[in-house]
Amino acid sequence: MSAPIFHTATDRALAEPFAVGRVQWLRKPGDGERPELSGGIWTVTPEDAPETFDLIFDEDETLYIVEGHLRIEVIGGDAFDLTDGSMASFNKGAKTRWTVVKPTTEFFVYS
Repeated sequence: MSAPIFHTATDRALAEPFAVGRVQWLRKPGDGERPELSGGIWTVTPEDAPETFDLIFDEDETLYIVEGHLRIEVIGGDAFDLTDGSMASFNKGAKTRWTVVKPTTEFFVYS
């Protein structure tokens, strides 16, 4: 038997509520033989997050901004303006502060 394959097309109608914004999962946490690996498309607007919010990463995360603008500050470190085509990767335990500047679509992978 081969390992599971995860495949989908981007469809906003498939997105579900997330802690902030909405997510369309490509691979949900716990799917397959590697439960720590998941990923999908996250969409968020300034209306979804009108205030800056803090996030401590529960796992490693790598992200790619398809379109939009996020400002992410590593608490006690650098701040990054992530816009169309930007990428970033954060280690588990990173303490960050997020500002949603413009409506954003992000592809992410938790590992």
